[in-house]
Amino acid sequence: MPDWLAALLITVLKGVLVALALLTTFAYMTLIERRLLARMQIRLGPNRVGPMGLLQPLADAIKSIFKEDLSVSGADKLVYTLAPIVAIGMALTAFGGIPAGPPRSLFGENPWVYNLDAGLLALLALTSVGVYGIFLGGWASGSKYPVLGALRSSAQMISYELGMGLSVLGLLMLVGSTNLLDIVGWQAANSWMVVVQVFAFALFIVSSFAEVNRTPFDLPEAEQELVAGYLTEYSAIKWALFQMAEYVNMITASALMATLFFGGWRGPAFLNGVIPGIADWPLVWLVLKIAFFLFVFIWIRATLPRLRYDQLMRLGWKLVLPLALGNTILVAFYLAFLRPAGWGLWTLGVLSLLALGVLFVLSDRVRALWNVPAVHPGGGDARPRARPAGGD
Repeated sequence: MPDWLAALLITVLKGVLVALALLTTFAYMTLIERRLLARMQIRLGPNRVGPMGLLQPLADAIKSIFKEDLSVSGADKLVYTLAPIVAIGMALTAFGGIPAGPPRSLFGENPWVYNLDAGLLALLALTSVGVYGIFLGGWASGSKYPVLGALRSSAQMISYELGMGLSVLGLLMLVGSTNLLDIVGWQAANSWMVVVQVFAFALFIVSSFAEVNRTPFDLPEAEQELVAGYLTEYSAIKWALFQMAEYVNMITASALMATLFFGGWRGPAFLNGVIPGIADWPLVWLVLKIAFFLFVFIWIRATLPRLRYDQLMRLGWKLVLPLALGNTILVAFYLAFLRPAGWGLWTLGVLSLLALGVLFVLSDRVRALWNVPAVHPGGGDARPRARPAGGD
């Protein structure tokens, strides 16, 4: 067999295995999320199908497959069908570029599907294309609520992708490469990027929540306002594909945060003194870090209320974007003046931590400056409202 054909077959096999792993994780993530949300709300959650409810995802899959696939008379049939395929296809493809270990570490093969020099840029581009599935699905449904959800999703993605891109620009300036392996290697040689760029990480995680349409940024499918948003006219397997895309995007965002800011597939180096080589185990540490961030996604959903749409847009354009630009200027200042003068990376870490601390301390004044209303647990904003003229 020619070498190029063998390499192609191995790549296809790895892609299939990654897709199966992601879809299995998606199925059980739905169960884990429902059980965790139930515990946080002092109830039980699904526990009837199988031991401890472990067969609930299988029951949900059977239900979705065998439900009637409704045909909407006013829909553009081709685009209506292709939209969920585009969404899940881009979500699965994006995850393939995440390195899960050093080269040739899993059965003599590279633990990734593809490795590009422009790895980070490719992942951001693929996740951006996924919004086309949501927008086209809402537009092709031929209904008002899906179109409103599609427009919200498009505006939200555009707003927060700018902040997300600028938040990692300082990281790229420090590493000097967009290859994800180089970023992991830099962190192994220096320190985890979250220590040096904690302010950038805070901006990146906020942008990630908005990118994957999760609470408190789940405006495109706000049930109280838009029925189900862009999903309103979908049912059966097409609806399930959109749900798969959302959860796979969550997993990809978690893997990206772990790779960019928490050392990627490498564990804490000090553990090598306890068990030699444990910090370099492939796949294990990446899975643990992904699981932690998925828990954070669920925890935030159980904690925060949904923002209003005007609050969402103000936060993205008036707060996240300027602060991400400021972080880029901070890193440029360090590289241009402080590093040549002999100041170590700890200087940048202290400055980044101070910037985050100042933001928290002055949070009320920052909201007033940028006209971003505070949100209280009851929903809406905390600004006092005038009482009606007629009394209560």
